[in-house]
Amino acid sequence: MTLQETLTTHIQKAVQSVFDLTIEKIEFQATRKDFEGDITMVVFPLVKALKGNPVEIGTKIGNYLVENVVEVAKFNVVGGFLNIVISDEYYVSFFNTIKGNDIFGFVAPTENEKSVMVEYSSPNTNKPLHLGHIRNNLLGYSVGEIIKASGKKVYKTQIINDRGIHICKSMLAWQKFGEGKTPESTGLKGDKLVGNFYVEFDKQYKKEISELIAQGKTEEEAKKLAPSILEAQDMLRKWEAGDEEVVTLWKTMNQWVYDGFEQTYKNLGVRFDIPNYYESNTYLLGKEVVQIGLEKGVFEKDPDGSVWIDLTADGLDRKIVLRADGTSVYMTQDIGTAIQRVKDYPDVGGMVYTVGNEQDYHFKVLFLILKKLGFDWAEHLYHLSYGMVELPSGRMKSREGTVVDADDLMEEMTVTAKNISEELGKLDGYSDDEKAALYKIIGLGALKYYMLKVDPKKSMMFNPEESVDFNGNTGPFIQYTYARIQSILRKSNFDYKNTIVTSTVEIHEKEKELIKQVQLFPEIIQNAANNHSPALIANYTYDLVKEFNSFYQNVPILPEQDMEKKAFRVQLSNTVGNTIKNAFQLLGIQVPERM
Repeated sequence: MTLQETLTTHIQKAVQSVFDLTIEKIEFQATRKDFEGDITMVVFPLVKALKGNPVEIGTKIGNYLVENVVEVAKFNVVGGFLNIVISDEYYVSFFNTIKGNDIFGFVAPTENEKSVMVEYSSPNTNKPLHLGHIRNNLLGYSVGEIIKASGKKVYKTQIINDRGIHICKSMLAWQKFGEGKTPESTGLKGDKLVGNFYVEFDKQYKKEISELIAQGKTEEEAKKLAPSILEAQDMLRKWEAGDEEVVTLWKTMNQWVYDGFEQTYKNLGVRFDIPNYYESNTYLLGKEVVQIGLEKGVFEKDPDGSVWIDLTADGLDRKIVLRADGTSVYMTQDIGTAIQRVKDYPDVGGMVYTVGNEQDYHFKVLFLILKKLGFDWAEHLYHLSYGMVELPSGRMKSREGTVVDADDLMEEMTVTAKNISEELGKLDGYSDDEKAALYKIIGLGALKYYMLKVDPKKSMMFNPEESVDFNGNTGPFIQYTYARIQSILRKSNFDYKNTIVTSTVEIHEKEKELIKQVQLFPEIIQNAANNHSPALIANYTYDLVKEFNSFYQNVPILPEQDMEKKAFRVQLSNTVGNTIKNAFQLLGIQVPERM
């Protein structure tokens, strides 16, 4: 039972005993720093029911708690706020129950609990992953880990957009300008090689548009009549018709891209739990479902043969789900993908889609369509919408080849971490391999933390150098504190883990504040899972680290002469270290044993 739950029960008894009334809900908040107390009850909501002065009501409840509740040491009332001081014994006793639990805060899934499928990454096969994909992958992976820690089974997956005009553009450019180049012959990762040809196509396409405009065509006419786009469209038709040569090239170049993606995912430290879904497979099921929806009256067919759904009564608009020529749109394949997933994994009770906020409307429509088709799991679909990532230099453009490549950025972060670490000069005695591993842990930790500490819904500016600062709200600052704790543990020359600390040990105010911060971790995990927000975990960890550093600077740990106090402080340091490690695990960030 949490402290709030314990206090709620006793305050309800107090109100019953003193005022002869029954109340259901008690409102708590953190005690303001300028008042004494550990937790504050808000008295104002009870004033009308209890018909009294808020100070008098607070005082009577406070007196009852001090007399009848062992956890309450004293209280004070300020206006309509009852500030409750919790006894040291309570905090020591609580700490003794969790100090040996290396996964405090994590909840195991219960039997028969519905699972959640989390989709992220979901790239196109015409270019390598870039900065925007990094935010997507980090958010999706972390949210999956957080939901799992909150007590649910999770399947992490992706849908790969492996069909359509985009890949045909790269294929056509490779046929024209590729000279038979392969990842093996060039030494390039396959996704980069294919991405280069996507850029080549765009250059040729723009050149043709300019020539047609010079010949008197409008820009709109030129875009439609340019030879390159006509050839790409013809290639797409051949692919859909199953042309052997086109399909063989499509499989070959897509595989180059998949191999490249796998390297990037491995370097970034993200994984998927189940095999990939491919739009080239799921769009067919989507078309079948549209026919079923037509029969049910969910969809309607226009005179030209196109199929629509009218959502105007729901505050949206009419949305096409099948073109007049029978070809699918994105909505069609997303309907098919969702249904296929539940067929493959019948225990799925909800899904999380990690997709940028430019697709907010698309997902409103998708979720509503699935509800109208009668799927009960459609009530538990969530769009993890996130804002754009920009750099100090501005926005990125894939077609022009001005994107920030994910692999290059990770390499840059490692180099930046190396340069800053060497300037600080704290790596004496490290081998070259140990240094290289540490630079990568720090660099990637900086990148991930900087991305995840921002609320997903907000757009953000990513500054690589600022992210690797060893001070402030950064990954390296938190990693350094974890390493400091490991140093304390290595220097502890006694069996601190098995030392029994009695509940009567006198604790310092800084120790009390640190235990209070650790105590919040389970609630933070649940809130982060409910809100699909790794930022709550990230900023909680920063607050915990600030609290530990204040404790470290004000309270002697290893120099302490009283062995019971010394053991308590080392145990507390160890528990904080485990909490930091577990919180960072939920963010997909490693922690170094020394820095």
